[in-house]
Amino acid sequence: MSVSINQSDKINLAAVVGPTASGKTALAVSLALSLCGEVVSCDSMQIYSGMEIATAAPTMEEMRGVPHHFVSCFPASERFSVAKYCSLAHGRIREISERGKLPILCGGTGLYYSSLTENLSFAEVPADDALRRELKAQYSELGGEYLLAKLGEFDSETAALLHPNQEDKIIRAIEIYTLGGITISEQKRRSRENPPPYRVRTVGLTYRNRATLYERINRRVDLMIEQGLVKEAEQMLKNCDMTTAAGAIGHKELIPYLRGEIPLSAAADKIKMESRRYAKRQLTWFRRRENIHWLYREDFSSDEQLSEAAREIITAPL
Repeated sequence: MSVSINQSDKINLAAVVGPTASGKTALAVSLALSLCGEVVSCDSMQIYSGMEIATAAPTMEEMRGVPHHFVSCFPASERFSVAKYCSLAHGRIREISERGKLPILCGGTGLYYSSLTENLSFAEVPADDALRRELKAQYSELGGEYLLAKLGEFDSETAALLHPNQEDKIIRAIEIYTLGGITISEQKRRSRENPPPYRVRTVGLTYRNRATLYERINRRVDLMIEQGLVKEAEQMLKNCDMTTAAGAIGHKELIPYLRGEIPLSAAADKIKMESRRYAKRQLTWFRRRENIHWLYREDFSSDEQLSEAAREIITAPL
């Protein structure tokens, strides 16, 4: 759904985006504490409960008393879409603003961020289990490249934004066109007839040196394993019929280890590799968006200096 709104009624909205392991949560919390804000997660996997380690969901300690919305609040068995996220997030952002607080988006799911802030609308096309099973079988037998090429035959714009590993997004894009007769890219074009309901200031957070970011990702994976990632994955894969959540990095890469096929070190290396690839895709997505003010962590000698620079961006006159 999209939201129609008068220019005078626009809501002030801050956002912190960027690749995984760049420090977005800490910065968003710091901004919330200094600007009387609340954090609204913009992460398609942190919304699921039971996956807190794999998704690096913020702990109570990391939240520092700041309310966080859409974190660990839906079962992994529930199918969740960008349309559902936007519908819920639009309402929650308005609630936060009406209480006199500043809503602060925080996360690295580019599709969620752009769909929400650009007020994109989505046709209400229900999932078709039979079609989905057929497409999943094709993905399994013929690979992501094949299915992505199939999508590109009728929606090259959407296909260009996706990676062969993004099984659920590719399948959903094909499903929407097959059942609804309109592509996602065409939906986006039509939805832009309604202006965004927000005055948005967005901070992009990353590292100038890509190797530094990748090393942070590697260390994070090692820490996740120390914190119990293997046990979390085992419990989730055993007890839960996951849908959208199955795309989360950190669980599916452990399946060969849990089956006794590879050592844990090899599974960990796979998680690190997929996380680095994901970070690269995130950067590519966000670099294409206009009006993101980028900050590079190497440019600041302390977290306080970084937070101050972000505050200046968020509070500058529009």
